[in-house]
Amino acid sequence: MKLLRYGPAGQEKPGLLDASGTIRDLSGIVPDLAGEALSPAGLAKLAALDPASLPAVPGTPRLGPPISGMKNLVCIGLNYADHAAETGAPVPKEPIVFLKSLGALCGPNDDVIIPKNSVKTDWEVELCIVIGSRAKCVAEEQALEHVAGYAVGNDVSEREWQIERGGSWDKGKGCDTFGPVGPWLVTKDEVPDPQNLSMFLDIDGKRMQNGSTRTMIFGVKTVVSYVSHMITLHPGDVIFTGTPPGVGLGMKPPVFLKAGQTMTLGIEGLGEQMQKTVAYQG
Repeated sequence: MKLLRYGPAGQEKPGLLDASGTIRDLSGIVPDLAGEALSPAGLAKLAALDPASLPAVPGTPRLGPPISGMKNLVCIGLNYADHAAETGAPVPKEPIVFLKSLGALCGPNDDVIIPKNSVKTDWEVELCIVIGSRAKCVAEEQALEHVAGYAVGNDVSEREWQIERGGSWDKGKGCDTFGPVGPWLVTKDEVPDPQNLSMFLDIDGKRMQNGSTRTMIFGVKTVVSYVSHMITLHPGDVIFTGTPPGVGLGMKPPVFLKAGQTMTLGIEGLGEQMQKTVAYQG
């Protein structure tokens, strides 16, 4: 299934995308794509529905993040061997874990705001893991039992704040709109091998990133298990799993985003996003 949330920011309704590409309204079935709705039983209930029996949503509504009610927006840093190489960083011996502010979460096609005084805002296409049931100290062998599915994410980053301003990476990762997720949550039954998905990101039509989850250092099972030993994961939580090479920081000379540009990104089988960059207005 491809599950989504549509409507104005803060007023999204749950829905699904049927085989013809029509959005179907799920609000008569579940209040939102959160909590129990993301559990194995909840997803089985949705999968048993006949999409044709659900109301069709007219037009092309805004898409919000495909899940609600998250407690944690977790990220894994330097998790692609070829990306670590382009930044000159050593390959991590264990996953590098950091957090984005929940305020960074936004819809897949919402504008991305270049923060006030930012000079090094960057892009990162990433595979996102969506948690479906509570995970605490789970073994790798059981990790996928706690996964509802996967989505496209853009781990937008302000590199000066992340690297040059002291302290943790969180400074450059949690700005408003720095966490687009979507367009939909693709349930794990439709993604038989999350470690073999092609991915790309374009800036103004120019290909910047062209990679594959094959080069991930720590795969989905390892990441979910590892994080669950430090942070209890809850339904609706999202884990950004790292990015392939081609980020602005790794270019020679480095290239960073400016207001008025367009980011287009996608992952095989998971859909595409498109964001316009806009200047901070405050």
